[in-house]
Amino acid sequence: MIGQSGLWPKVWTVLVFSLLLVLSGCAGSQPEYGAAKINSAPEGAEVVNLKDSSQLGITPVLVSFVGEAGTAEFVTIQFRKTGYIDRIATFWVNRRHKTVQEADDNAIDIIVNLEKQSNN
Repeated sequence: MIGQSGLWPKVWTVLVFSLLLVLSGCAGSQPEYGAAKINSAPEGAEVVNLKDSSQLGITPVLVSFVGEAGTAEFVTIQFRKTGYIDRIATFWVNRRHKTVQEADDNAIDIIVNLEKQSNN
């Protein structure tokens, strides 16, 4: 009787539409990557992400950022090296690459010149 009343086509339409909504939501939630090649002159400075105080490495360092596809992140980092004045740099990282390798291959360059501390 359900087939005769036309209910099954409506049920199938709702099921297919619901499945498409779920699948499209899952496809949009895949992470994407951005990257930065961070360096200092002179090299050998500690790089700290001021968002969470995490150490990103010692210059030169390649850092990848993962997040929601198509988003950008404003990053603030600090450079620390004994005998030099601490420096802060900010930059945007766009997450538009499907893999970490692709992001690393297209990383933005961040270069900071460190100033020696005076002996006063």
